[in-house]
Amino acid sequence: MFERNRVDNVHCDRETGVPVEVTFDDGRTARGKFIVAATRPIHDALNGPGLFIDFEPYGGEREMVAKASLRAVRLVNVPNASSLSSRGRHDTFEPYEVLGLPHGSPWPAVREAYHRLSKLYHPDRYAAAELPDEVLTYMATMARRVNAAYAALAEPEQTRREVARNKSEPIYQSPPRA
Repeated sequence: MFERNRVDNVHCDRETGVPVEVTFDDGRTARGKFIVAATRPIHDALNGPGLFIDFEPYGGEREMVAKASLRAVRLVNVPNASSLSSRGRHDTFEPYEVLGLPHGSPWPAVREAYHRLSKLYHPDRYAAAELPDEVLTYMATMARRVNAAYAALAEPEQTRREVARNKSEPIYQSPPRA
C-alpha cells in the first residue's frame, strides 16, 4: 500500500541538471545540461578525475561526452523564481489576467479557466517529479495566484447567488390552515 509519510526512494546521490552551452573541439555548439550529483558543484565535476561527463542536449538523448573534446563551457543563467513571477504586468493583481481571460468574461469561462489552471499547477501533479527549486517555487506561486484570482472573482458571484436566493424565498409564509 502506498503511504505518503514514508520516504523509501530518497537517494543520497541525487542528480541535478546544470544548464550550459558547450563548444566542442570541432566547432559545434550545443545547449543542454550537464547531469551531476546534487551535492557537487559543476566545477568539481568538470575538473574531477573522470574522463567523461554526462550531457543531455535539449531535445536530444542523454550521452557521455569526453571532457577532452570540450573547448568551452558557458553556464546559462536560469531565471530565479522572483524574476519568473514578475514577468509580464504583475505589479497590480488582475484576476482575469492571471486566469488568461479578457476582462469581464462570463462566470462559466472563469470557472473553466480556474479548473484548467488549478489542475495544471496543483502541487500533487509535480510532487514526485525531480524539478529545480526555482521551478517548484514558480509552480507553487502560480497555484496561489490562480486560487487568489478565482476567490476574487467568485466573491461577487456568490453574493449575486445569495441575493437571488433571498429574493426567491418568501419573506413571510402563513401557517397551513386546518
